[in-house]
Amino acid sequence: MESGDTNVEIPVRSPTAEDPPNDSSDLHQKDGGLTSEMRTLDVNEDTTNDHQHVGQDEVLEKHAETNVLGSTDLDEARQTTEEVLAEKKEVEPVFDGTETPEKIEATRSLSTRSFDGDSEAQAYVWPEKAVAIKNFVKEKGAVAVSSVLRRLSGKRDEDENSLPDVDGKNESSAGEVDDVEEIGARSELKEDSQKTGEWFAWNPLNYIRISQETNMQTKQEQGGQTTEGPAMRGRIIVYTRLGCQECRQVRSFLWQKNIRFVEINIDIYPSRKVELEKNTGSSAVPKVYLNEFLVGGLSELRSMDESGKFDEKISELINDEPSPAAPFPPLLGEDDASSSGMVDEFASIVRKMRETIVVRDRFYKMRRFTNCFLGSEAVDFLAEDQYLEREEAVEFARKLVSAHFFRHVLDENVFEDGNQLYRFLDHDPIILTECYNIPRGTIDVKPKPIVEIASRLRFLSFAIFEAYVSEDGRHIDYRSIHGSEEFARYLRIVEELQRVDLEGLSREEKLALFINLYNMMAIHCILLWGYPFGSLERRKMLGSFKYVVGGCPYSLSSIQNGILRGNQRPPYNLAKPFGPRDKRSKVALPYPEPLIHFALVCGTRSGPALRCYSPGNIDRELMESARAFMRNGGVTVDAGAKVASVNKILRWYSTDFGKNEIEVLKHASNYLEPEKSEELLELLANTQLKVTYQPYDWTLNY
Repeated sequence: MESGDTNVEIPVRSPTAEDPPNDSSDLHQKDGGLTSEMRTLDVNEDTTNDHQHVGQDEVLEKHAETNVLGSTDLDEARQTTEEVLAEKKEVEPVFDGTETPEKIEATRSLSTRSFDGDSEAQAYVWPEKAVAIKNFVKEKGAVAVSSVLRRLSGKRDEDENSLPDVDGKNESSAGEVDDVEEIGARSELKEDSQKTGEWFAWNPLNYIRISQETNMQTKQEQGGQTTEGPAMRGRIIVYTRLGCQECRQVRSFLWQKNIRFVEINIDIYPSRKVELEKNTGSSAVPKVYLNEFLVGGLSELRSMDESGKFDEKISELINDEPSPAAPFPPLLGEDDASSSGMVDEFASIVRKMRETIVVRDRFYKMRRFTNCFLGSEAVDFLAEDQYLEREEAVEFARKLVSAHFFRHVLDENVFEDGNQLYRFLDHDPIILTECYNIPRGTIDVKPKPIVEIASRLRFLSFAIFEAYVSEDGRHIDYRSIHGSEEFARYLRIVEELQRVDLEGLSREEKLALFINLYNMMAIHCILLWGYPFGSLERRKMLGSFKYVVGGCPYSLSSIQNGILRGNQRPPYNLAKPFGPRDKRSKVALPYPEPLIHFALVCGTRSGPALRCYSPGNIDRELMESARAFMRNGGVTVDAGAKVASVNKILRWYSTDFGKNEIEVLKHASNYLEPEKSEELLELLANTQLKVTYQPYDWTLNY
């Protein structure tokens, strides 16, 4: 981990019978004769066409000259060549927090600079460009050699079925973590079964080693919850609703007591409101149950605690199981309308089309594409099945494409009759292997309006944050979220994003939708993969964990840099997230929104506080988040020492805030307390300010 990071101790998870084979150790055994310098180049198999041709020639030469694979048969060489020419996934530009201290100074002094606008701007950005070029050359050079090394070592694509390991270490060399071992333990393919309910078979958070005493004390001081309460056979149920201040105080009371409880939000579960009225004669909340015993609201809870009866009741719950009269926790699928809706009239046609058309791998433009069909085959089927002329069948197929059932493999056209290649949505290799909201294939229900889905997602996210996030938004109870019915419902809601129409969304609606989605995706990724350990794990989290939305895959990085930053390149990268022909570029905002950096939470302690955002108040809420971030350590000013300490987010994404460091700090001053803002502006005006950047804490915000 880079300098300044705080390490998270994550033990190596022992392999089990259910774990997929670790291909990285096999690779190291097979290429034992290679130097360690060469092995570090085996980063991944993503490469450009130029690199593919280089890899093809070198593989054929090695087959002919050294016979390293044990055979000189020409057919085997051609087979290896075809593997090199197989369809490759482009590397998505991702910023993983790595920096080059020798290229970019951690401390800068404004008083020693020229304040000429053009020269200042150029001096401010050249180190970043230098690092970007260095990283680009290093990555592409490593990628070009990786295919050759894999072929020489006898490695085959079909053997690469291992899932990302939360510890980021190689099983074959415990105790040593390098780039090859971190990436070698991963592969591009995953079992379909891993994308269904099996991801709950084990909890990655169990392998995150956290100091319980220190963590508990810190969270209690800040009003956060702790999850390690006394083991009880009984059950504590708390009825709440969204935005209720007394409900927050009841949660805080139980968290400080270190007592586990189950929350039932009557806004999320309307049927429980009827149950509450029937049992208590009122729907007023909060209401606390200890097994079948009704404590009441906040005042009754405090009175019971002052008399000592509350502790007595808790002691009884350790051994007393709840009776049938006690309220039940939320049930699976309770009051969930995610699976309801009208059946899409096109779905039955596409289902029959999938059963009729032969889908197979094909070559197109010197590349092999998997699971494809010809445009002419689709036209033949539609013309026969729907009794249409060929021109009418083409128009009908274009309607199916617009409904996101299938699309061109290279997005070169909407649909044409002929030898063009097309592929069903869930057959796309990126969507198949990297998107985690499509576990059962494309849904047959007619897509609901995106505004409706975004509203339900916002509503549910608000409930999750209220129930499982500390009041200051700095601590998240991941373990409780993992087993909650609310999170299970969230997983069902995001499945509806597969074929939605994103056109027509306003700026405010896009901001609220994608900020909330980003924050929930990050939680989902941490629950599924475990918290990222080191820069390579972060790259995997930010670039390879995706949702399919409106027929296109979106990673955390593409949401942040592509959508919310107006398709700007990530820090220390040369490429933009979306190319000129990328359909997602139409969804991107027209210009960067700088305040989103104080709203996006990817699980780090140095990041902003977690909250939910609504389109009606998005600008006000973003300004509130910026103020909270800046005033709680984001920017600190020591007028006596003439030093400003700044969070690294303001340096990494400085181009969103201004042309140079002075403009960035002036922008930040708008969100400080008035007296601190005046101090900062005065120091900037006198050119006497020294700027330091705080070490970024990458540890989990648990």
